[in-house]
Amino acid sequence: MSNISKSPLILGIDPGTQILGYALLKGGPHPELIEMDVLKLTKEKDIYARLEMIHVKMVDVIQQHHPTQFAIEAPFFGKNIQSMLKLGRAQGVAIAAAMQFKLPVTEYAPKKVKQSITGNGNADKEMVWKMLERTLKLTKQPKYYDATDALAVALCHWYQISGPVLPSVKGLKGWDAFLAKNPDRIKK
Repeated sequence: MSNISKSPLILGIDPGTQILGYALLKGGPHPELIEMDVLKLTKEKDIYARLEMIHVKMVDVIQQHHPTQFAIEAPFFGKNIQSMLKLGRAQGVAIAAAMQFKLPVTEYAPKKVKQSITGNGNADKEMVWKMLERTLKLTKQPKYYDATDALAVALCHWYQISGPVLPSVKGLKGWDAFLAKNPDRIKK
């Protein structure tokens, strides 16, 4: 059986060397948030100690929850080179932890994640949160957007592996015909 089962458990990561966001999302007809949090690294000054902290945390989360998929946000261009190098190292350490447990790894550009969640690749973090809140029926916004960004990565991955949202419906004329043919799509 493949790792993409009916209800995969996706670990989404927003990599960072100061704050790393992570979220676990259970896929299915109605995706469900399992856990969303951040790893704060700012108290540790040594970059290598921070990388070790990332690895230890990723291993801990993987061993505790047993995700079947690993999705991570790719670094975006435009920051200074030193920041990109540090972010790439953090991303590499998180990916190495996933590979240690033979998890399939998928990387998404920030614009792809935003486009997938909001329909706008240039959406700001507040717009992404509002769509996550609405889509997943969340009630409490986390303190850090790094956590919601990680959840957005996980949900983006779910959208990518679960196929099209709407089935092909040829020959229907208007919403009334669509709703008559698809009563299960109506939320009550």
